[in-house]
Amino acid sequence: MATYDLLIRNGSIVTADSVVQGDIAIKDGKIKEVSIGKKIEATASKEINAEGQHILPGLIDTHVHFNEPGRTEWEGIETGSRSLAAGGVTTYFDMPLNSTPPTINKENLALKQAASEEKSIVNYRFWGGLVPENIADIKELHDNGVIGFKAFMSPSGIADFNHVDDVTIFKGMNEIASVGSLLAVHAESTVICDQLAEEKQRQGKTSAQDFVESRPIISEIEAVRRIISYAEATGCQLHVVHASSRKVVEVINEAKQRGVNITVETCPHYLSLTVKDLAEQGGVAKCCPPLRDEQEVEDLWTAVSTGEIDVIASDHSPAPPAMKKVSNGDYFNAWGGISGAQSTLNILLTEGHFKRNLPLEKIVALTATNPSKLFGLYPAKGTIAVASDADLTIVDLNERFTLEKADLFYRHKQSPYVGKSFQGKVITTIVNGDVVFDNGSHLVSKEMEINA
Repeated sequence: MATYDLLIRNGSIVTADSVVQGDIAIKDGKIKEVSIGKKIEATASKEINAEGQHILPGLIDTHVHFNEPGRTEWEGIETGSRSLAAGGVTTYFDMPLNSTPPTINKENLALKQAASEEKSIVNYRFWGGLVPENIADIKELHDNGVIGFKAFMSPSGIADFNHVDDVTIFKGMNEIASVGSLLAVHAESTVICDQLAEEKQRQGKTSAQDFVESRPIISEIEAVRRIISYAEATGCQLHVVHASSRKVVEVINEAKQRGVNITVETCPHYLSLTVKDLAEQGGVAKCCPPLRDEQEVEDLWTAVSTGEIDVIASDHSPAPPAMKKVSNGDYFNAWGGISGAQSTLNILLTEGHFKRNLPLEKIVALTATNPSKLFGLYPAKGTIAVASDADLTIVDLNERFTLEKADLFYRHKQSPYVGKSFQGKVITTIVNGDVVFDNGSHLVSKEMEINA
């Protein structure tokens, strides 16, 4: 009789293709056996009875800002990775900015790698930055393992991570294409946003609605159309991050249909929050692009359900509470970024699966299978299959809860989701065969190793 490290029995196993009842056997961090409809005849050092629960591939959050090194007072890898584990995420991609120094060369990448190796309790990868001064560093960053490159088409708000002008981004895309990598872009028009914001502030119009109106959907559309033309000219693979509207997604899908190698990501906050939440909650709900109205939320869910969206990621972008305050009703001055990495699956289950009948298989595709395929991690990650990494999330779909501040593992216990009710709770998170989170607590041994 075989002996394994871990046996998970009697759970509903969810992949991008199916939901089936079965057992999973794990040894040396890998899935060794998946038995559908019958018991695995074996013993194990540990068994989990998942009867009445669902087993998903661990989520891959392709878009987080953990601010380490240099700005750990904003978040940090330790608290960030623990928050992800509590939310069922087993792999994250850390963005190159909001760290000091930013990940724009090999030396800075090494600093981030060292910090993550020491502190992360889940798997990790890193984005490299594309800024005006580092085109010559792109190949070396790629050779040292960055998952892709990130650029801002409008100011990032971070002094040491400059946005790219048109010439720089075109040259950078040529270089990225030459090494076989891809470019992720924050796509908003500098001209549109800056001019509208200047006029609003000149008139003393600084409310939540004024801020949203200063960054309209057409600003995203203009930038996306421009970057698509550069992708067509350079052959660079393109990934548009945090699209806030189906109108933006439609432009991207038109390009896909004519053969452009382009994908699109949206975020849970665009699927669950509106400008009304921004007005009621203040800076804790401010982000860029901004939250939209209720109809835009519904239209974006239509895009999700019809397969127009490729990836859903958190864009977790925390900051200390003082930076999130809206003073004197001026929404332009508060830091823009939402803390939400712990709640992605809860939102998709509650707002998607239960409220809008989004299949569990689709949630797995958007948060695990599609990201793993897009970034070259499949089939090691993103699915439940023999020889895949044992990165798994066990959820109880019947459990309901209201998110409290005390439930958050972020450095700063603030999130626009605090006080909201959810259905579907993460019970257990497993990374490379090790249980790292179980029933509200983190279980991490010193001997545990995370694959970088």
